[in-house]
Amino acid sequence: MLVLNCSTKLLTLEKMLKSHFPESLKVYGAVMNINRGNPFQKEVVLDSWPDFKAVITRRQREAETDNLDHYTNAYAVFYKDVSAYQQLLEDRDVINWDQVFQIQGLQSELYAVSKAVANAKLLDLDIKLTSFKAVHFSPVSSVPDHGFLAGPSPRLTYLSVSDADLLNRTWSRGGNQQCLRYLAKLIACFPSVCVRDEKGNPVSWGITDQFATMCHGYTLPDHRRKGYSRLVTLTLARKLQSRGFPSQGNVLDDNVASINLLKSVHAEFLPCRFHRLILTPASFSRQAHL
Repeated sequence: MLVLNCSTKLLTLEKMLKSHFPESLKVYGAVMNINRGNPFQKEVVLDSWPDFKAVITRRQREAETDNLDHYTNAYAVFYKDVSAYQQLLEDRDVINWDQVFQIQGLQSELYAVSKAVANAKLLDLDIKLTSFKAVHFSPVSSVPDHGFLAGPSPRLTYLSVSDADLLNRTWSRGGNQQCLRYLAKLIACFPSVCVRDEKGNPVSWGITDQFATMCHGYTLPDHRRKGYSRLVTLTLARKLQSRGFPSQGNVLDDNVASINLLKSVHAEFLPCRFHRLILTPASFSRQAHL
């Protein structure tokens, strides 16, 4: 196990990961953020360097942590050899198994290997798997048309930290203090887009997470079917692309409205799927918000 701290090597890793798209997209996004100020206090763990076979991004061990905050306690994984990933998991210093956390990646063995290692360690924990369609946006070469936003309102802008409470209440994964804190941090650190009404309140929005993934795209029910979601999605994708980030996202198979929107903007549905594992030790099972 090797922690990669050298800034030059981290930039080299970023370039190397590009040759393994799309499976490496989550780790690539995390590494890009590490190389651009590291606002989420992440670090990179590999099996070896430079000929690595598995790489994991994780929260820095010295960073302040909440053992119930699986939003922030998040690992991104990419491997060229699944056995190398398994060996990293078996190392006692790679994963903090004593907290609620999540593992993300775009490779199909993620769940089986993680569960097998947890069982081998005789850990009493629950593993919840959610699988999504993974998408990537083609370059958005021009500013999306927002001429239909006539007058001073509604207007296209970005979110502020004070909007985090609204996002927490409307996100299917939210509704708790850990999520509220996480969303406020995302808004403060990464690109966002929103449409605000005449009172200045957000009615449609999209944000970016710690893995440079577009997430929590949402429009309030009374403001749907007005073109806001399409505008927000394309504007956020273009904003990420202008900063050199890949514009990627995930969508559940039964979210028909979002899938239709993605098809209408010609997003590419990737051949691999996005897998998110939330791992909860038994000692936290009654306290965790999944």
